[in-house]
Amino acid sequence: MPDLHLHPAVAAAFPAARIAVLTARGVRGATGPWPATEAALARLEAELADGSRHPADEHDPRIAAWHAAYRAFGTNPRRVRPSADALGRRLAKQGALPRINPAVDSCNAVSVRHALPAGAFDLAAVDGRTEIRFADGTEEFTPLGEPDTVEHPKPGEVVYTDAAGVLTRHWNHRDAHRTRVTERATDVLFVLETMDGAELADPAEELLALLAPHSDSVTVRRLG
Repeated sequence: MPDLHLHPAVAAAFPAARIAVLTARGVRGATGPWPATEAALARLEAELADGSRHPADEHDPRIAAWHAAYRAFGTNPRRVRPSADALGRRLAKQGALPRINPAVDSCNAVSVRHALPAGAFDLAAVDGRTEIRFADGTEEFTPLGEPDTVEHPKPGEVVYTDAAGVLTRHWNHRDAHRTRVTERATDVLFVLETMDGAELADPAEELLALLAPHSDSVTVRRLG
């Protein structure tokens, strides 16, 4: 199975970056609902409705740190938002989180609760070594939901890559169509990211608890 690596140049440029990597094998996403995940989403929505939760925005230090990182690699974070920022804004505006499939929904629940980007990749579609690195401008990216579109990240943009191309643009703004996680995915790589130097033990444990009852095995390791 491919593994995930943080390029030394990115680690040096962003020393406060921390990444937790969870590898789930034997995921059973098509066998019915995941009650704990459904409860986590419903709880976030109920807290928003009763006023006890306000999704983090760019004034929150955890989101502000990502805005600063985006500016550092040449992306305007108010036009191209970090994923946790965009998801929190969606919850605040619509009052509900999307229901994609149980694995992705689990990521979203942890992302909103902790105001940190969370993503997932279908390992069956990943080609070789995966790495978080600076783009050189020659890479190709096909956005999620746009299988006939090809983009080229700008040189210096932080991207996830494998041997076949780019898996995410602007570090965590948007995922590729090729490695999207559907309910049929059985081996999935999950990532949780922070840019403020905070440890990720609690978010990783929460995601692990949502995944473990519906997977044959889940392992956790940390980068950064």
